[in-house]
Amino acid sequence: MKIALLAAGALLAFSAHAAGPDQYRLSTAAHLATVCSTPASASDAATAVAFCHGVLAGAYGYFEATVPAADRFVCAPNPPPTRAQVATGFVDWLKAHPQRNNDGAIDALFRFAAETFPCKR
Repeated sequence: MKIALLAAGALLAFSAHAAGPDQYRLSTAAHLATVCSTPASASDAATAVAFCHGVLAGAYGYFEATVPAADRFVCAPNPPPTRAQVATGFVDWLKAHPQRNNDGAIDALFRFAAETFPCKR
């Protein structure tokens, strides 16, 4: 499944660079949602937002770079949503789909994206 391949590649890349506090080691969708919903009042809010947005941008960039346009199942609308909108949307989606909490972070992210931003052919 394409989602699994994307998840494997992205998680390898993220785990190689995520050498810091454990909250930035993403193994599940719930971990990603926790980082992406860090309150602005938290001492590490700026780091968490930057990390979350980096994961979102990196995963989608990898997807665009590796999946031919004709095979894509996620297509950003025009104008595209902001990273903050995608992060909030993902967190809300995961709250509505708690059975996905233990899915891989990137796998769940692309499930959300496929439902929210499907390609219209």
